Amino acid sequence: MSEAIRQARAESAGKAFRLAMFAGLLLTLAANVPGQMSFDSVVSLVEARTDVRQTWAPAVSSWVLKPFDHLVAGTGLYVAASSALLFFSLMSLTRVRPRATWAAVVLGVLVILTPQVLIYQGIVWRDVLFANLSIAGFILLAHAAQGWSTRPRALPLAGALLCLALAALARQNGLILAVAAAAVLAWTARAGGWRGSLAWGLGAFAAVVILALGLNHIAQPAQTPPALKTNLGMQILEHYDIVGAKAHHPKLKLKEIAKADPKAAAVIEERGPSFYDAARVDSLDSDTDVRRSLWHVPYPAMDAQWRRIIVHYPAAYVLQRLDVFRWTFLTPKLELCLPVQVGVSGPDAMLGDLDIQGGVSPRAQRLSDYAGRFYRTPIYSHLTWAVVAIGMIVLLLRRRDPADWAFVGLLGGTLLFAASFAVISVACDYRYLYLVDLAAMTSLLYVALDPPRWRRGQARPIADSRSK
Repeated sequence: MSEAIRQARAESAGKAFRLAMFAGLLLTLAANVPGQMSFDSVVSLVEARTDVRQTWAPAVSSWVLKPFDHLVAGTGLYVAASSALLFFSLMSLTRVRPRATWAAVVLGVLVILTPQVLIYQGIVWRDVLFANLSIAGFILLAHAAQGWSTRPRALPLAGALLCLALAALARQNGLILAVAAAAVLAWTARAGGWRGSLAWGLGAFAAVVILALGLNHIAQPAQTPPALKTNLGMQILEHYDIVGAKAHHPKLKLKEIAKADPKAAAVIEERGPSFYDAARVDSLDSDTDVRRSLWHVPYPAMDAQWRRIIVHYPAAYVLQRLDVFRWTFLTPKLELCLPVQVGVSGPDAMLGDLDIQGGVSPRAQRLSDYAGRFYRTPIYSHLTWAVVAIGMIVLLLRRRDPADWAFVGLLGGTLLFAASFAVISVACDYRYLYLVDLAAMTSLLYVALDPPRWRRGQARPIADSRSK
């Protein structure tokens, strides 16, 4: 009788959890549709409609927008689909952990009310799409891991690989998550021997790479203006590191640049450090002479200078990278790091061509004010969620149920993804590490549904509810 009562309570809690997630989806759409758009969002929509490259941002951003904009002009349908991907994935957690708790329901409501979910899910940013695809991919991997010893599940596994391939296209360093997923799959298949385990892991990674390459080929816009520089992102990173290294090591001489353009080298050495800001690279554009000098230097000379600094002045380079990463990960002055985007902002000409009204509506302003209440709390902190992620890894490694490994992989891959920004970050925008927050929240809900403390003695796998 007591077991039946516990089962009934778990089923009721599971239904309430799914209902809360669905209500969260509706609330998010009501608060944000047709979507919050920054300059990047506007450019992606222009690229989607014209099929002409506007920047060298990943083409998948505009390619995914295109069919939704074709069906219903604007970004409203895209926002609905992107948000639904996350919320339906969260709803499916009760199939992975059928023994639900009411604590998970309460925690789920609180998660929905954070700005990172309530508002971010309505922002048309590839960082949000990347995070949603990554979460969905690993939850599908958890579904595939259930009952693996009896019969591997092809459909959730295929869905996971597709989500992770799209995620890797949205954020190139997101391929780290694909490596983590391959490791999870290899570990899941370990009962078949090391050869079979290796085959599953390498096969999964190869499948993600092949899918990504194929989708990237399809996603490319039909036209690319000749003026667009293919290595623009790398040039910006090198400019930032060179000026930053000079700022951290005043005696550093830019010999490689001086060989190609002595005048530019003098300007960069004398004036560059004055306009350097570890918070973002944009500060270098605030001085016309510095900006002109940086872009006037031939790229081979700039690249040679960057490499010389790494090899011969490693301390200056490391200090520069650590300073930038400190801003990206810790966001010491959150207001300087674009903590949220509300309304629509972009060039008037582009907005006119898109027939979109720019500005911030009263509803959007209320969302901005709501987010502002969290700015000085631990909720709006990557550090907080990284600590939560580490805690979840420890708990899941103690239980070690088959599906747990998918979430260990998600969290471990996410932390490595965040660490990669120590090398590539050029700004402290909060969205860059959005996945850290969302992955930690997702894993927290997963653990809350069926806490490890319920287990006594040796861990045992949960029976698949669909086999009953």
